[in-house]
Amino acid sequence: MVRQSINILSRKLKERSLSSIWKDFKEAFGGSEQDYTKIPLGKAVFLLAVPMVLEMIMESVFAVVDIYFVGRLGADAVATVGITESILTVIYAISFGLSMATTALVSRRIGEKKGEEAGHEGLQAIITGVVVSVLIAVPGMIFAKDLLQLMGASEAIVVDLSSYTSIMFGGNLVIMLLFINNAIFRGAGDANIAMWVLWIANGLNMILDPLLIFGIGPFPEMGIAGAAVATNIGRGIAVVVQLILLFRGKGRVSLKGIPLKIEWQRIRHLISISLGGIAQSLIATSSWIFMVRIISNFGSEVLAGYTIGIRIIIFTLLPSWGLSNAASTLVGQNLGAKEPERAEKAVWGVARINMIFLGALSVLFIVFPGWFVRLFTDDVEVVKAGVECLRIVAYGFTFYGMGMVMIQAFNGAGDTRTPTRINVFTFWMIEIPLAYLLAMIVGMEQTGVFYAIIIAESCMTILAAWLFRKGKWKKEVV
Repeated sequence: MVRQSINILSRKLKERSLSSIWKDFKEAFGGSEQDYTKIPLGKAVFLLAVPMVLEMIMESVFAVVDIYFVGRLGADAVATVGITESILTVIYAISFGLSMATTALVSRRIGEKKGEEAGHEGLQAIITGVVVSVLIAVPGMIFAKDLLQLMGASEAIVVDLSSYTSIMFGGNLVIMLLFINNAIFRGAGDANIAMWVLWIANGLNMILDPLLIFGIGPFPEMGIAGAAVATNIGRGIAVVVQLILLFRGKGRVSLKGIPLKIEWQRIRHLISISLGGIAQSLIATSSWIFMVRIISNFGSEVLAGYTIGIRIIIFTLLPSWGLSNAASTLVGQNLGAKEPERAEKAVWGVARINMIFLGALSVLFIVFPGWFVRLFTDDVEVVKAGVECLRIVAYGFTFYGMGMVMIQAFNGAGDTRTPTRINVFTFWMIEIPLAYLLAMIVGMEQTGVFYAIIIAESCMTILAAWLFRKGKWKKEVV
């Protein structure tokens, strides 16, 4: 009788638990009105992390699908995308810096229960992004061929495929605004809106990619230029949706009724925080440029394999960035609500989840790298390089799972100086010199570059965790 009662009670608790999880999932997916500084921490992490992870999963699917279609055009086309992406990292760095500062400012104001102030911060971030993107677009389009040549691209790439680079630079406005607008939504806690917007952008791109690249039906056959056009159209429509939602005031942050004018004091404050974020991203991404430059010495096939390998790794890491973004928002809002210990507890919890997730995936990439790489190409030399890249870099996944959460926690607090110093040390003082030493001096070629990446990332994680535990970020004022 007692055993039967226990079984019934156990079954009811399980049913209640599953029902509660499903209810929370629907709330996270459809949008929550909860105060993330008041509800149980586990639920707060869940409600923010689910849409942010789903958002990044779609972004990762886009990265893989994009290179899948471009891969059908040959190794030079894939290499062109790889080189262009390495150059565009400068734009991504600026976008990241501005969006990181925007999230920190908006989340802090929301935590302080100052919704209108959050709207003002968001609008000035958008204005700043528009001005910066225009300043980048013009020279980028004019000097696209020169940039490719500088990066060691072959003559065939410079002459025949530079249109991809030119179009991507010309459309950098949609990259900038997509980052900044979604940073407003995330900082406010409207993670589901950011998710849906990115799904729109990448969904459209995945539909348009084959149509414009291969000229299916009434669409023109544009080759690699079609991939760039598809990306810009998808992102552009998503940005329009973002702005409509923001100016109609449907989310936690509303731009409705806020005068469309420049507020220099807010912009200066935004830029002062952004500079650290831009610097840390430029430092990290410049290492990507150097990695590409070193690997380009070993031929287009090796560079194409590296590009495919990195795209597959991005596919894995982007959902993890979703988890990291959830930690960033919770840090900002809880510091605004004067709850620093709750912010710290959230970060350690998210870090553990991320380490388990990436650790499990690393096993797949170490054991079955060839299966993943062959989804994109059948070229024997490209596959060989891609397999080596994927397997070696995957060894560092578990470490990086913690490190990326710690870095985003600093950024969520508005402490951009600490990650900048960490990046200077690990990427400029360890990764770049070590990659050159191993690849060019020791003679390990691309293998040396791959080992340099995981050594640098592991050092970054150890240093970030140590500094985070010291707790100086809790006193950051933004």
